[in-house]
Amino acid sequence: MKKIGVLLSGCGVFDGSEIHEATFALLAIDSQGCEAVCMAPNTEFPVTNHLTKEATGEKRNALVEAARIARGTIRDLKDVQAADLDAVVLPGGFGAAKNLCDFAVNGAAASVHPEVTRLLKEMSAAGKPIGAICIAPVVIATVLGKQLAPTVTIGTDSGTAAEIEKTGAQHQQCPVHEVVVDRKNKIVSTPAYMLATSISETYEGIDSCIAELVALMQAV
Repeated sequence: MKKIGVLLSGCGVFDGSEIHEATFALLAIDSQGCEAVCMAPNTEFPVTNHLTKEATGEKRNALVEAARIARGTIRDLKDVQAADLDAVVLPGGFGAAKNLCDFAVNGAAASVHPEVTRLLKEMSAAGKPIGAICIAPVVIATVLGKQLAPTVTIGTDSGTAAEIEKTGAQHQQCPVHEVVVDRKNKIVSTPAYMLATSISETYEGIDSCIAELVALMQAV
C-alpha cells in the first residue's frame, strides 16, 4: 500500500493544523486506497484561545497536540525519512506558517523548522510528490523556492502571493474548488480555507489535491 505522509503542526486553526483540512486529507488518502502516515515536529509553540482568538501565554507541544488529530498514531518528524513515504501533504492552519516556519511573522525571509526543511528536500530530491493545503504552500515556497521556482497557490490573496514570489516560487491564482499542479516539480496545492466559505468547498479542493498526488505517485 502506498504511504502518504501528513505533516501536522499542532491541533487547531489559530495555532496548529486546521482540523477540517487535516481530517479531509486523511479521508481522501484512505479513499484513494493509501495509508496515511501522520507526523509532526517535537517542538513547543504559543497557544491561542480558539474562543477569544487571543494568545493565552502558555505553550504546548506540536507533536502531542497533533496526536489528537491522528488519534494517537503519529511519528516524530525527525524519525521520518523520504524512503518511508511515497508522497507527503501539508494541511493548513496558522501552525503551518507559525510552527513549521515563521512565514506569518517574517514573510519571504522566513526560516523553516530544520526537520521540515530536511524532509521536503529529501522528498523533492527523490522525485516524490508534495501536496500543500491552504496557507501551507508558503512552507514549500520558503524551502524550495530558490532551488526549483515551483508553482503553488494560496488562492487569490495578493499580499501573501507577493511574499511567495519573493522566495523564488511562482504563485498562480486558483478558485477554492480547484488545484494547481506543478508537474515538473510534482507539487500540488489548493486554497481550502484561504478562500472557502463552507466546509464542503474545503473538502472538494482537498479531495482533488490528494487525487492529483496519487496520480503523480503512479507516474513515477
